[in-house]
Amino acid sequence: MPTQPPRSESRPEGDRIAKLLARAGVASRREIERMIADGRVALDGKVLDTPATILASLKGVTVDGNPVAAAEATRLFAFHKPTGLITAERDLAGRPTIYTALRNALPQGTPRVMPVGRLDLNTEGLLLLTNDGGLKRTMELPATKVPRTYRARAFGVVSQAQLEDLMDGVEIDGVRYGSIDANLERSSGRNLWIEMTITEGKNREVRRVLEYLGLQVNRLIRTGYGPFNLGDLPRGQAVELTGKPVAHFISEMTGTPITRGGVKKADKVEIAAPVKAPRAPRPPVRKGPPPRPAPRLEKQAGADAVTSPGKGGDAARKAPRRGPAPSPRAREGKETLINAPRKGLAGAGAPRSGKGARKRPAPTRGNTPPRGPRK
Repeated sequence: MPTQPPRSESRPEGDRIAKLLARAGVASRREIERMIADGRVALDGKVLDTPATILASLKGVTVDGNPVAAAEATRLFAFHKPTGLITAERDLAGRPTIYTALRNALPQGTPRVMPVGRLDLNTEGLLLLTNDGGLKRTMELPATKVPRTYRARAFGVVSQAQLEDLMDGVEIDGVRYGSIDANLERSSGRNLWIEMTITEGKNREVRRVLEYLGLQVNRLIRTGYGPFNLGDLPRGQAVELTGKPVAHFISEMTGTPITRGGVKKADKVEIAAPVKAPRAPRPPVRKGPPPRPAPRLEKQAGADAVTSPGKGGDAARKAPRRGPAPSPRAREGKETLINAPRKGLAGAGAPRSGKGARKRPAPTRGNTPPRGPRK
């Protein structure tokens, strides 16, 4: 049975100190190498002068005199960056940075995170964040060919044939840009929407290539980075990416094995929905008929009449009836007390006043004629 060759004793176990510090979230590997060159990193009180130091752990390592904690598990976050934010920790001009928005966007207890790549001030969309400097550096390297997808709204005229020529790369002002997959999504007059996928991520690469084609970019959105897409993540929100695909991607990028605790039970990349504010409680529902309004007073026909907006409405508001109601005979045109001759009364020549005048009996109510004098 063949035996494995003995392991070389010349190479110690462990990793380079720059890789360990980057995984601990101190900074990227390139920045850590600069920090070592400046004498800011020490081991057991002795200042290191080379980034080639191999260590099994960060025990005894200090940066600027402060001990470095052990590296945490690699975590990855997705942030929908809005326009108007600088992708930096601080800005000399005093402009707001992504960390200003991340204070309220990231979940509580999130470790220090670093952006993977950059987005310009006026560029919006997906920005990945991680606490692992080694993962950050690996995903940014053009050699790894991690794709970045953008959607650009531009003004001008361009054909699909011109965009397909970008697959062979293009040189602009002495800078060589690699293969670009560009497609014309739709156009309305001279307004265009173009989707572009690049793998190098050079400074302002998408804008410069489109300007080289005679287009004026007025909006640029990054919709994807590697296997991760922006989806429906609201602007200004950040969520943690979890699941087996995320764990396998991190393992492939960093070259570290997947631990049992580092793999979630989810089978796909999840982007959790942002927590919505609770709704205000609704007022209690009143049971039974609604209360009737109080009656109001109206002056009608010289007197105060009480009216109510109940059943009947305005038709119920009638003037008070004066005198007796007309009889059925009066409605049929029969004689009434008003136009019938008064029987038993004095004739036309009888005096109306004085000694010989007869007294007129008081009118009676109803339709019965007045009785004459008793004989």
